[in-house]
Amino acid sequence: MHYDYKQKLNKIDSQAYSNLRVPEIDWKINEALGIFLKIIAQPRFKKNLGFEINQRTIDDIRTLVKNQSFQLSNCLFAQVYDNKSFLAELPDDYLFYVSSKAIVSKGNCKYVDVRSRLRQHDDEHEESLFDSSSFEWREVNIRFIENGIRIFTDGTFDVDALCLNYIRKPLFVHNANGYINGTYNLPDGTVLTGVQDCELPEHTHGEIIDLAVLITTGDLENPNINLKQAKIKLTN
Repeated sequence: MHYDYKQKLNKIDSQAYSNLRVPEIDWKINEALGIFLKIIAQPRFKKNLGFEINQRTIDDIRTLVKNQSFQLSNCLFAQVYDNKSFLAELPDDYLFYVSSKAIVSKGNCKYVDVRSRLRQHDDEHEESLFDSSSFEWREVNIRFIENGIRIFTDGTFDVDALCLNYIRKPLFVHNANGYINGTYNLPDGTVLTGVQDCELPEHTHGEIIDLAVLITTGDLENPNINLKQAKIKLTN
């Protein structure tokens, strides 16, 4: 990807980009990777777009999709939030929600595949006879809050865990091995060594680099609001 990046920039103007260092190239590649993921997985406003809309989008990011099996040890532990709801904290590598099912229990009875329904904060789902969480109907309502996912009950059963399917954060792509002494630090202090290839399938790498080149040329040649607006349009 570094080679592809340099080749595409050199075709534009080899002199303008000769001073780019490895950390700068890595940063642009990862910025482009983030934009690519948002376009594929969760565009904000575009209808009929997103993860699993067709086989190509599935294949584009399938390597970052995590499925938690219906076992307590593999799912998110649910702790009591109040007398009618439980809280499951999101994993550190969580990026985008796909789906989930809950493991619930009532007395000696336990269900491991209870369907969860994502609700909005202004929904009065727990006040509705037809929309409230139900152990018998094997359905629970969930909402995202600051600390994680809140799982609602009718007060007669417990939620043991939430089995989450989600798109995880990708590892930071870098070529620290090609920099001074084979290492450098990220702004947050993380020390990088060696090489970390892109985790997405190889057929996506060219598109990611095209985005990285677009970002770089805009930043260095025309660093104005037009480029910022273009980035926002891409991710929305």
